Amino acid sequence: MFVLVRMRGSVDVRGSIQDTLHMLRLNRVNHCVVITDTPHNRGMIQMVKDYVAYGIIDAATLAEVLTNRGKLEGGEKLTNEYLSQNTDYSTIAEFADAVCAGKASLKDVPGLKPVFRLHPPRKGHAGIKKPVELGGVLGNHGEGIKVLLNQMR
Repeated sequence: MFVLVRMRGSVDVRGSIQDTLHMLRLNRVNHCVVITDTPHNRGMIQMVKDYVAYGIIDAATLAEVLTNRGKLEGGEKLTNEYLSQNTDYSTIAEFADAVCAGKASLKDVPGLKPVFRLHPPRKGHAGIKKPVELGGVLGNHGEGIKVLLNQMR
């Protein structure tokens, strides 16, 4: 499972890249999505790598994102009670484990919004014009994406 966070705005973005960002549902800065690891998704990530930060998400980080930023239709927060009433899972952590293992999808929760609206990172960005290798935040973080997501909780 990959997690993508849009870091840069839409000024002077080439049309094909903007279309790809729209297909990934990354319409605004600091929006986050979780997608599966498929060749099609890898191609889209490669196309937008200069506008997003991405990496491989683990179950604990996904559970934290779902707890802090998971919203239902109507603006209500995702809770363990709602999850136990409407799905086969009793807690958010159990559901996050199933999603990371590939046994479940975020679409299995009725009414869960697929985009997580994150807070700007505490202590600021390291630089939104440079890739991770040069000290910025753009591109592939690998397992280190959980540090950025923790700052943006």
